[in-house]
Amino acid sequence: MMVARMPDPSPRLEPLVHHDGYPPLEHLGLVGDGRAAALVGRDGDVWWLCAPRFDSDPLVCGLLDARRGGRLRLDVEGAREAGQAYLPDTGVLVTDIRGTHGHVRVTDFMALVDGARLGEDAPAARGELVRRVRALSGRARLRVAIEPRGGADAEPDGGVLVLRPRRGPCRELSLRASAPLRDDGRLELAEGESLDLVLRWGPGAHGHEAPAEALERQTVAAWRRWAEAIDYEGPHEAQVRRSAVTLKMLDHFENGALVAAPTSSLPEAIGGPRNWDYRYAWIRDAAFSVYAFRRIGLAHESRGFLGWVLDAVARHGEPRVLYDLDGEAPPPEREDPGLEGYRGSPPVRWGNGAADQRQHDVYGEILDCAWQWARQGGAIEAPLWARLRGLVDAAGEVWREPDHGIWEVRSPGRTFTYSAAMCQVALDRGARLVETISLPGDAARWRRAAEEVRRAVIEEAWDETTGSLTEHLGGAGGLDASLLALPLRRVLPADHPRMVATTEAVVRRLGAGDGLLYRYLPDESPDGLEGHEGAFLLCSFWLVDNLAGQGRLDEAQGLFDSLCGRAGPLGLLPEQIDPGTGAFLGNHPQAFSHVGLVSSAINLRRRERAAAGRDGPGATAGPG
Repeated sequence: MMVARMPDPSPRLEPLVHHDGYPPLEHLGLVGDGRAAALVGRDGDVWWLCAPRFDSDPLVCGLLDARRGGRLRLDVEGAREAGQAYLPDTGVLVTDIRGTHGHVRVTDFMALVDGARLGEDAPAARGELVRRVRALSGRARLRVAIEPRGGADAEPDGGVLVLRPRRGPCRELSLRASAPLRDDGRLELAEGESLDLVLRWGPGAHGHEAPAEALERQTVAAWRRWAEAIDYEGPHEAQVRRSAVTLKMLDHFENGALVAAPTSSLPEAIGGPRNWDYRYAWIRDAAFSVYAFRRIGLAHESRGFLGWVLDAVARHGEPRVLYDLDGEAPPPEREDPGLEGYRGSPPVRWGNGAADQRQHDVYGEILDCAWQWARQGGAIEAPLWARLRGLVDAAGEVWREPDHGIWEVRSPGRTFTYSAAMCQVALDRGARLVETISLPGDAARWRRAAEEVRRAVIEEAWDETTGSLTEHLGGAGGLDASLLALPLRRVLPADHPRMVATTEAVVRRLGAGDGLLYRYLPDESPDGLEGHEGAFLLCSFWLVDNLAGQGRLDEAQGLFDSLCGRAGPLGLLPEQIDPGTGAFLGNHPQAFSHVGLVSSAINLRRRERAAAGRDGPGATAGPG
């Protein structure tokens, strides 16, 4: 679908705010190039940059320690108010800052190669962060500083400043400026004057020079060329498009991997300790992400992620919960005592220990991916099918065994209802693959087993006392908002009497106010961790889907409107929300939250059209 050229934004200026020396997470904008990502504060500073990859040791991580984590500074003297906006349909970020003596505009982006086509599996990154500063009025006084974590040695080389960080994977950086910089980094810009800064990393860091203006032009063109494929008209169209761009910035363009978030250890409650490294690709995200991409016209991203998932499974046989960008095991989880954590929320963690957990839902996630792959015309060769067939059989054997569940609890395992349900998905999708594309396998046996698991979910997870399904088989357990995802995976329809009752129970017992939901209550569902957490946004989008599936369209639309209104000024969503203050919590921005928003928008549009008689009865409700 062709999109008309939209005017560039003029960000609304608001007072600058910091808490304990840190910016609110909602005041951070994401820029990325399909290989690396950075977070830029409303104050003009880059507070997070991992390069050359999402999962590299950070070059700067001031978000995790404002004093020792490092920053790329662009300080405007006397800055008192600021605002941010994206150039429409791009990953190019504009920050306006008004200081004592002048008003400046900073345009930040990670440069893409000339002619980059983001709908192809090909490198698009130049390995450059570009910062273009222009004085809009007055005579602004600025200070520019590069402060990598651990410091760096610097030496001039012609018109380029070469930096050698003392730690991290980037052994050489170069800074190219359009005007000479003083040793202290201070300068003044009068109205109409500008300064371009290009930070480059990797081999040949001070080569391949191109004017910043040309880099901006080709980067904007690449993003907007890609965005022409977004096919969505419906509720909150601008927010859906922004979510699509955000997900694309979390996509490893070269192989289709999608990181859960670009950050590590941003806390689920201020003060810790629920802080995790999310810079990896989770199997469970796959089917939901693929569905969302596919239904808004992004077929390449859908197939790319599916292909990456199936390649990882084919290569290793036994499925992992999560992988690094290359489809390998992530590094072991470790704590970093050298950083205090965001707003004093230790520990800071690198790597993720959930990779070694037993989580039965991955069987269903992988087989659902295979089913979607086949539906899109993808071939399933004999060696891959041999591994997938083994996973179907395994799902039929383990579904009654304890695991650590979708929420990756750090307590002893239990027979989680959602895990059993996803084993049912594995059995169902395996049977479908045999029946539809003539793969070898005992479809009848798998269907019988799938029905057995489905009955167990309905009957054994039911608690007569609470009048709802519970978190694990046997009943009498706590309530788990993951149960709201059962209709999306086609385990139970949303209007099944026990799903209707469970939906009401989740709202009643896990509701945090205004449609926000907790995943579970740790006091009732021990997870092996101290403390508490915020409301989990994805669960609220699942609630939207259930309300819509129960014919409660007005309620569903109202809740969806409310959730979209919780996005930050840039349209970005975190993992969690503080119900009391509305502040963002957890890693940011979170892919799963944006996937939930896109999926709910699609489901609402479909339900509304069906109610108006414009869609046929066969429209797809969700993955599978």
